[in-house]
Formats: sequence, structure tokens, C-alpha cells
Amino acid sequence: MPAASHHVVIIGGGITGLAAAFALTERASGRVPPITCTLIEADDRLGGKILTDRVGGFVIEGGPESFLSQKPWAMELCRQLGLSERLIGTNPERRHTFVLSRGRLRDLPEGLVMGLPTKLAPFLKSDLLSWAGKCRIAAELLLPRARQSVDESLASFFRRRLGDEAFERMIEPLLGGIYAGDAEQLSIEATFPRFREMEREHGSLVRSMLSTRSAPAAEDRRATPFMALQGGLGEMVERLSARLKTVNILTGRRVREFRLQADGLGYQVMLADGSALPADAVVITAPAYDAASLLASLHGPLADELRSIPYMSTATVSLGFRKRDVGHALNGYGFVVPRVEGRSLLASTWTSSKWSHRAPDDSVLLRVYLGGAHDKSVMDRTDSELAELMRSELRGILGIDREPLLVKVYRWPRSMPQYHVGHLQRLDRIEGLLQQTPGIYVAGAGYRGVGIPDCIHDGARAAERVLTHFDKTANPSV
Repeated sequence: MPAASHHVVIIGGGITGLAAAFALTERASGRVPPITCTLIEADDRLGGKILTDRVGGFVIEGGPESFLSQKPWAMELCRQLGLSERLIGTNPERRHTFVLSRGRLRDLPEGLVMGLPTKLAPFLKSDLLSWAGKCRIAAELLLPRARQSVDESLASFFRRRLGDEAFERMIEPLLGGIYAGDAEQLSIEATFPRFREMEREHGSLVRSMLSTRSAPAAEDRRATPFMALQGGLGEMVERLSARLKTVNILTGRRVREFRLQADGLGYQVMLADGSALPADAVVITAPAYDAASLLASLHGPLADELRSIPYMSTATVSLGFRKRDVGHALNGYGFVVPRVEGRSLLASTWTSSKWSHRAPDDSVLLRVYLGGAHDKSVMDRTDSELAELMRSELRGILGIDREPLLVKVYRWPRSMPQYHVGHLQRLDRIEGLLQQTPGIYVAGAGYRGVGIPDCIHDGARAAERVLTHFDKTANPSV
């Protein structure tokens, strides 16, 4: 006799969980038997690392500030949610980035894409690298391809192709900084596989970049490589939450573990308060280490693999100033900081220069990033200590010595997954072990991409797999 309905439990109310719930409800409409859904979030709010505060005319992002338009899934979700008219691109008049190098801000050469030159003249004129470093990059045209197709670290790959100076002064802060990780351990195949493809296809990264030009893949003509929403990314969370009217959303509730149903079909989702929810399928969008804890009693080897994915802690500090109190022109998007500079901060975004609708007309908003693999003490400092440390850094770099109008500190403990060498092989093992727990799926930043589009795509993919699972259960021959 067919089931009266299928019940899906989604654990985690960040963007992955919300996207999974949205995709499930959209695609399950009219199905027989019907599908019901419960989303459980341990925090008292939805959104996860997407956190937008609006204070005194400032729009402050505590976590991510934007998403890549080249990956279509966030743009498409905004369209589905009716947010297309709220999308904004980066300020075209300030399309400029700096690198803190040898104690002062230096221009990132025009035409540099992900650390590689697409225009020769600006690159040759730049003082970011020495002439020896520039010649070493030019020599990359003559280097052979890698003989073996094995995973290697970002550091190993780019030192091999471009030399030490280019890696330390350009590649490491631009690419390694995205993951707040150690480039000596991050996997090139899991983080930036396109560079390996460029080497295989063209024999040279420089040759590949000079022969092509990057452009936003999104159809929206307003799209720039990075996109945001006028009122902050929190608008996406707010609109998603409003659309999930048929989903039972539980906030401030923590899941303790899973148990098999007595009949071996489906699971009991045990909550910390002693209650339980039956589930025909479960999608875990919490961090991999939390997924490991939930699955430990059900499948030890799977839990061990999930637990082996490392995470780093990060923090952001946003500071608002009166425009007249800032001596620097802030004529760009901000700057990145190479590890060799020995600074406490990883990067700084000049938020009100990069985006419109971020600060009152007479004010500016800056944001700094810290923590990650090279500063694991970030969680040991108080908010006031972090704020003062960043003010000291900005004082030395930008000459800002006035009191800020506002200071907002956001802490993200164990928030940034690290895709170390061998990560893709670990994912293969996890996928294999999940086959032994039918109806349970994992999704989120810990697996196949840390960006917002990646998380949206992974959530939607998990929803599709749930539907496929139900179809196979109803008709094993499918």
C-alpha cells in the first residue's frame, strides 16, 4: 500500500538548506504521494553565514558580501524569487584593486585575472613584481606540461608554473585568501581546477590567458563578475523564507542523532530536547563535522570521513567613518595582503566604494578580514581587541586615525572548509559510503564549492536526489 506522504527533514537553515527546501517544494508540487518537509536550524535565525545588518544608513554584511555571476545558480535563484531588479554589480568607476606589498599599497595590474595577466603592457609597467619575477612568469610559456595528472597543492602548482615571487605576491593572497587557507595544503583540483585544465589544454597558463578574455557568463547585461543585492544578501534569505510557506521551519532546535526506524525503512531524527521526527529522507546541510556527529551512531566509517574535512575560523570587522575623516581616496575595491607581509589582516574591502547603497553620502564603510589557517588565535581575542587590532592596521596602511562612527565584529568559528590535497578522492569515498545509508544526503560548502552559487546548486542537487530516491523506492526497476 503506498505511503500517505513522504516526509523530508532538512538539517541546517543556511543558504544550502533553504535552497534545498525551495527546490524540493517547487519540484514536488503535484507528486503522489505528496511530500512534506521540515527544516531544522540550531540557531534562532535563518541564513547561516549570510547575515546583513542595516544600521543608520549603513548596509553591513557579516559574512559573504556577493556572489559570482559566472556560476548561474545564484542569479537564477534571484530570478525565481523576483529579486532580479534588486541585483547590483560592482561600481564600474572604481574597478581597481591593490596589493599590500613591501609595506605599501601597489596597483594590481589592469587585465590581471585570478593572478594571471591578460594584458602585457600594464603587467610590465607594474611595480608589484621585480623584473626577475616578471621574467619568470614569461618563462612559463616554455615550461612543459605536468607529466602526471595527480592532485597537488596550490602552492606547488603555481610555484612550478610561475615561480616563488608571483605565487607569494599575487597568487597566494588572491586565491588562497578566498578559502582563508594554507596554499601549501589546498588542492588545486578541488579549488581551482580550471588552471589544471589550462595547463593540459594549452601547455601554458600565460598562453591560455592571453588567448582568451574573461566575461560574465550571466545573461543580465548589468552583471559584473561579482553581484550583490541592494539591501544586502539578507534579502535573498528573507525572500526564500517567505516562499517556504509549506515547509515546517523549526529554529533554535538542535538535532542530536539519527536512528533507523523499527521497520528499517526511514529514520528517526532525534532532537536534543528528547523529541523525534520520522523521516523518509534526510538532507544534512550543516558543516561536515556536525554531519559526522549526527551520523556517528548510524555509520562510523562515514562519520570518520566527514570529520576528516578540516575547517578554519574567520572573522570580519566592519568600520564606518565620516568621509572627511579618511585621508585616502579609497579609489578602488580594496586590497589583499600577502602572507609574507606578516600582517594580521587577510584583506580589506572598501565596501562603499565597491558597491552602491552601502553607506550614507557623507560616510564610508570599510571591511577587514582576519583569521584562517595563518592566524588560528582569532577566536581567542575579544571583539574590542579584534576591532582595535584592525583599526591599528588601517591606521598604518590608510592613515585613518579618527574614531569610527560604528564598529561591527562578526565571528565565524570553524566556518571555512579546507579542500586539502586529496579532497576529491575523499568526496568519492563519502559518496560511496552514503550508498549504505539510503535516503541520507549531505550538501553544503564542505564538499564541492564554498561560494553562494555552489551552495545553492548543491542544495538543489540534494533535493533532486531525494526525489530520485522516492521514485526508486516506489518503483525499484527505475
